[in-house]
Amino acid sequence: MRAIILLFSVLLLGCSDWIEVDGTPPAPPRGLRALALDNTVELTWLPNTEPDVAGYRVWVSGRLNGRYEMIGKTTGTDFIDYGARNGGTYYYGVTAYDFDGNESDMSPDVVYAIPRPEGYDVRLSNYRTDPNNAGYEFSSYSIGPYNDDHTDVFFESFNGRHYLNVWNDTDIQDMGYTRSLDEIRVAPSSGWAPSRSVEAIVGHTYVVWTWDDHYAKIRVTAVSASQVRFDWAYQTVKSNPNLKRTPPAGGRRTIAQNGASALQR
Repeated sequence: MRAIILLFSVLLLGCSDWIEVDGTPPAPPRGLRALALDNTVELTWLPNTEPDVAGYRVWVSGRLNGRYEMIGKTTGTDFIDYGARNGGTYYYGVTAYDFDGNESDMSPDVVYAIPRPEGYDVRLSNYRTDPNNAGYEFSSYSIGPYNDDHTDVFFESFNGRHYLNVWNDTDIQDMGYTRSLDEIRVAPSSGWAPSRSVEAIVGHTYVVWTWDDHYAKIRVTAVSASQVRFDWAYQTVKSNPNLKRTPPAGGRRTIAQNGASALQR
């Protein structure tokens, strides 16, 4: 009986010392963005405004409505997924948690990214003087002859002007000056150069729609009569079937050459 009375007294005296526990979770993070890089995806989002937010958890899935797995957490508003692989599709979401362990719902801005290979400081020769080192093939990341069947783009300097050329089963478009290669995120659906030749200008980024239905982009960093230098990125996944190109009649590849008759192979 004494033990019961003592316990009751302790509980009674402790009533004034209850600690209020926060049970309200933070709001879901907003402004989530994903930037596809080479075997990497960079995520950024807006900071939560609650003063008790302790950090964020990052989640990934192979499907939009699939099961999401936590791949890391951070106290900042950016995260790099080094586990992404080129050609895969990754869906991301972010949750916020506070110091009491409350966690928000998934960010409403669930985004996806498809990492793609990229390269830097590629150097192509003028096909008029060094034809075997004037062409570039994005799918194999290799320099080769300008007239190889798999060449996607090649360099030409003629009468003091410099050009990036493609064959008649490929398209190219000058997207104008950009501060970096990453500024161009989406390939255009129209506006391709009718001549399949564009002037190579330092600082400009160009999109190429390849003969085998892939998109690539290149940004010129230097150009002279003998050589062009550029950075590039290539999408390994074929585009929407609605954009699938039709091979030219007869299977021949031609280009309206600057200052000369059309090339054929």
